[in-house]
Amino acid sequence: MIRSMTGYGEASSQEGGATHFLEIRSLNSKYFKAVIRLPDEFQGLEAEIETQLRHRLTRGSVFLTARCSDVSEDAAHDINEKALSRYIEKIKQTPQVKSGELKIDIAALLTLPGVLQPPANEEQRLERARKAFLKLLDRACEGLLKMRATEGGVLLQDLLANRDVMAERLKLVRERAPTTVAEFEKRLRAKIDTLLAEAGLKLEAVEIVREVAIAAERTDINEEISRLSGHIDQFSELILREGGQPVGRTLDFVAQEMLREANTIASKCNDSEIARAIVEVKGAIDRIKEQVQNVE
Repeated sequence: MIRSMTGYGEASSQEGGATHFLEIRSLNSKYFKAVIRLPDEFQGLEAEIETQLRHRLTRGSVFLTARCSDVSEDAAHDINEKALSRYIEKIKQTPQVKSGELKIDIAALLTLPGVLQPPANEEQRLERARKAFLKLLDRACEGLLKMRATEGGVLLQDLLANRDVMAERLKLVRERAPTTVAEFEKRLRAKIDTLLAEAGLKLEAVEIVREVAIAAERTDINEEISRLSGHIDQFSELILREGGQPVGRTLDFVAQEMLREANTIASKCNDSEIARAIVEVKGAIDRIKEQVQNVE
């Protein structure tokens, strides 16, 4: 069954004083494109997370946001006392501090380069975050895929409705086509006879038949009807295929081919009933082309 490219999923967990949260949003896109936002200290996980996303999602612009709030004592940074003392010594030598105009702000000093050092267990924190985010990624993807499947069901109903419109109008065209060719041959033969009579000329019957056959061949739409019917069958097979394989690009190509055959029928046939039916067929194809842009 087809899936939409629009979806949302999120998941969170709490362990050892650390809370991890991850959300995924996806929108339409011709190809797969991932935008991943991670806390600065966990930027090294971006490549692995994108690889996991590519395994689960084939198409769409995917936006992933991950956050971590760690209130455990392990998250505390170490203070480089030597660096801090050196900064204080230098600041005390400034005239403003010596005169008492300015006071030393310890909080500001902690932001100076080299004063705060990452915790010694940074690698352990990174590994813990990695395991947590990858588990959350699986859960969030499940939620996103579930929403994509639900949206895909809505798309499927609309695509089936437009397919039925095409099939019904094409049936009318198929039934009308033989009559149209016969009527065209009759009108053409009568016109040739009239022109020959006015010009006082006479042609052999074989030559008239040959010219009529050539002209009638140019208006024959049976081949286009057959190809359009085949495209409709292929379209039905794709949107009803089980397994959830991505078919969006193939559907887009099939819709283009259906439109090409419909345009050829419209240009070759000068019958008003067929023309009206083909207008409705082309309208259904245009609606299909819009909808398949959101199919994975």
